[in-house]
Amino acid sequence: MQLIIVESPTKAKTISRFLGGDFIVKSSFGHIRDLPKKGIGIDIAHNFKPEYIIPTKAKKIVSELKKDAEKADMVILATDPDREGEAIAWHLAHALGLDKKTTAHKTERVVFHEITKPAIEKAIANPRELDQNLVDAQQARRIIDRLVGYKLSPFLWKKIRAGLSAGRVQSVAVRLIVEREREIQKFTPQEYWSVEADLSKKDEDKTFKARLVKIGEESIDRLGIKNSADAQKITDELTGAEYKVIEVVKKEVRRTPPAPFTTSTLQQEAAKKLGFSAKQTMTLAQRLYETGMITYMRTDSLHISEIALAQAQEVIKKEFGAKYCLDAPRSFLNKSKGAQEAHEAVRPTDLSRLPDQLDKNLDSGQLRLYDLIWKRTIACQMQVAILDQTAADISAYSTSSGQAGSKYTFRANGQAVKFDGFIRAYTETKEEDEKSEEDSYEEGQLPELSEKELLNLINLAKDQHFTEPPPRYTDASLIKTLESAGVGRPSTYAPTLTTIQDRGYVEKEDKKYKPTEIGFSVNDMLVENFPEVIDINFTSHIEEEFDDIAEGKIKWIPVVEEFYAPFSKNLKEKTESVEKLIVESTTPCPHCGKMMLVKFGRMGKFLACPEPGSKVSLPLPEEAAKIKELQEKTQGELCPICSKPMEVKRGRFGYFLGCVDYPTCKGISKIFTKTGFKCPNCLTGEVVEKKSRGRGKLFYACSRWPDCTFLMGKKPESEAELQEALKTWKEKPQKPVKKYGKPKKDEDNKPVS
Repeated sequence: MQLIIVESPTKAKTISRFLGGDFIVKSSFGHIRDLPKKGIGIDIAHNFKPEYIIPTKAKKIVSELKKDAEKADMVILATDPDREGEAIAWHLAHALGLDKKTTAHKTERVVFHEITKPAIEKAIANPRELDQNLVDAQQARRIIDRLVGYKLSPFLWKKIRAGLSAGRVQSVAVRLIVEREREIQKFTPQEYWSVEADLSKKDEDKTFKARLVKIGEESIDRLGIKNSADAQKITDELTGAEYKVIEVVKKEVRRTPPAPFTTSTLQQEAAKKLGFSAKQTMTLAQRLYETGMITYMRTDSLHISEIALAQAQEVIKKEFGAKYCLDAPRSFLNKSKGAQEAHEAVRPTDLSRLPDQLDKNLDSGQLRLYDLIWKRTIACQMQVAILDQTAADISAYSTSSGQAGSKYTFRANGQAVKFDGFIRAYTETKEEDEKSEEDSYEEGQLPELSEKELLNLINLAKDQHFTEPPPRYTDASLIKTLESAGVGRPSTYAPTLTTIQDRGYVEKEDKKYKPTEIGFSVNDMLVENFPEVIDINFTSHIEEEFDDIAEGKIKWIPVVEEFYAPFSKNLKEKTESVEKLIVESTTPCPHCGKMMLVKFGRMGKFLACPEPGSKVSLPLPEEAAKIKELQEKTQGELCPICSKPMEVKRGRFGYFLGCVDYPTCKGISKIFTKTGFKCPNCLTGEVVEKKSRGRGKLFYACSRWPDCTFLMGKKPESEAELQEALKTWKEKPQKPVKKYGKPKKDEDNKPVS
């Protein structure tokens, strides 16, 4: 009997389907050894030796796996094919006593990049030894991150407030967000105007647009139209001007498809196209991988296997036609440092499994993500798209009151698809700051124009604009920036973005990252006192050293020593010299009369009495005003448990209503924006404004959800609209309600249905 150990029970179940009765597949449920949660867990004096323990929750699993290993003729460690997976395999070998020197039976390590029958069988037929270099690279990362976290966090506790934390990669991410926010705050909008003409050929009614690009020989981009008066002067001069084509440039543009997905580009595109967070994308991708739908989703390689490339051409020919097929497979060059070519890009394991043929019982998120991955993979092996682009320069020579006027130049451009190629399957999404000059071409072909041809002016419009500050980071743009700077690795982006939100350093506003007050304070403290730790170049250098360790070029202990020695010395100096952050307010304390101090708590800033031992605290003036406003808005709300009045409170996730009799009664409820209408379904609740969990889209639903599941997309304006919405809602098939949060339990700790 051969025992195969993997990390995930879903992965174990999928692999079991491909193997015969000679194999038993068990799961370790992730890491079974780690550094202790309490204490640093690193013997700094003895070459940074890590002190690994088996967590309490893993002890039962380890005991069961030990028994299975003793019965097995062979133990096969089949954890993920990356550094983390190699480290898990190494920990399993130690925890289960599988060291070859002390056990009679054999232990093997196998890796595969997709969970399919051929891949599993090939891996088992070609086992290898554990790669200690990969293990050491993971250990070095873990140890340095632990040293930063456990040494810097107490510094922040002493200097700002308790409960804060610092991290090598997370602090760099926060720094980027804070610096971008300060750019936005300093930005002063500049007014500018544009002039646009609607033109047509002399013998046609169809119009096309042209924008003013030059006055005389000077570019509008350099000159600028700074105010309404200047714009009006130009439009006055152009009234009655003669519009003549002076140059027409036609070109054929060949557009190449984007590369197949890596972890990073998958996270970016899923954020832009599907509105998924990095964490959401990786969770869904993990499920698709474990069920054998896609290849391993933590990769920075653009390589696709020859078998998959051949299958891609078969699918393209069948689904789109032979003209979309390539004569030879297209390959892509890796730009990422340390990219592992032995790995593959993220792709479906079977390209003939079309998105619309998937099991409809799959999670909708999985279906949408698989559809995205399938289309991107197919598109990268399709013919280029061919576009016909036309740019026409049009002169408008004006004379004003019989005097010589100015020569104005307008430009019209357009493009039409000559051959759609890969666009037939997929087009990449670009954010505003990613768009190139080519993306400025208007969709649609210009009419056939010739030089010296006179045109009709249909309309002349001037529009006011203001320059905009740099945009806040989204999941996609922040991941792209971190990757291009070499900070972190594909597998670290999702947990990093989750951590900085959970710590309260940043928050999302319209899916864009915005630093909180505590985020500003922590960042400023670290930048001023530990600039080398959260420096982008330094963090990138450390990542390169991890890569060198993984490749066996250098050893891990000198890398940790090189980092820790100066870091420890600086930390000691700063702990003694840096004063605690104290901000005095202008509000006198009602207890002692001294000016209250602004302090940071788990719920944000508050005012505290400066006297030692005093527990007198007040909300900030602006927060007090907000609470008063909400209290007036929710006046008359009663506790759902004891029917006593409710009062506005502030928690970790914002404002809510709590019973005045707390803690005797723990009744709470959300603060809704009401529409003023009763729910037409249950006739008890009220129709209130809500936001969807995914995209934050507004909709209107019963306040008694999930007991009443009525909802509508548009804000109701009348009872007639409500009744019509109720009728439409009842006609639609009702999906099962997902209830979030912990299940309620009775006195015997049993779930309450």
